[in-house]
Amino acid sequence: MSDPTPVRRRTIAATLRASFLTGLVVVLPIGLTIYLIWSVVGWLDGWILPVIPQAYHPQALLSHYFGPGYEFPVRGVGVIVFLVFTTVIGWIAKGLIGRTVLGRLDRLVDRMPVVRSLYGGLKQVAETVFNKTESSFDKTCLIEFPRPGVWVIGLISARPKGEIADKLGEDKIAVFIGLTPFTSGFVVFVDKGAVIPMDLTPEEAAKLVASGGLVYPPVREA
Repeated sequence: MSDPTPVRRRTIAATLRASFLTGLVVVLPIGLTIYLIWSVVGWLDGWILPVIPQAYHPQALLSHYFGPGYEFPVRGVGVIVFLVFTTVIGWIAKGLIGRTVLGRLDRLVDRMPVVRSLYGGLKQVAETVFNKTESSFDKTCLIEFPRPGVWVIGLISARPKGEIADKLGEDKIAVFIGLTPFTSGFVVFVDKGAVIPMDLTPEEAAKLVASGGLVYPPVREA
């Protein structure tokens, strides 16, 4: 006895559409990643190569060793110079001379009304993000915001210091709440007991917020 319910076969157009969407899911992240890296490398080259003498440019060196007609696009020299320069500056800054120069620079900038605010804010952010002696943004949590019953993902920041710690007390923590697509956000100070710690990494939390709740991390095995 045959099955009265006919089996609906996918048309060629539906099969091609499904294959295209599957390929798009695979190709799009790879393509965008390569494009962003290529753009950042080109941006650094555009800033740094003009500072380097023309005779030491990659194209000039290729023309010198392989002939004037040899042309090949070379990128990444700016990134290498930036990494080497930053490493050398960091090594010098650790020494006595570097600390002396930086101290004088800080005192000089502190005399400039507008510049000192910008420089001080950027320096504090950089020290907080890259200073490994104090953990920052290494834990995630859930917090009720902006009203009870509504939960958002937050990144636990450094503990309040200075006047904020004196006014609010030692039992407060700073939580950064990112906004989709995670290009902005704000900081709230709440009680330690008001947050629910999570095992979610900051990168996974950022992806979840940036995607508008579409990209969830894989389920971890217990």
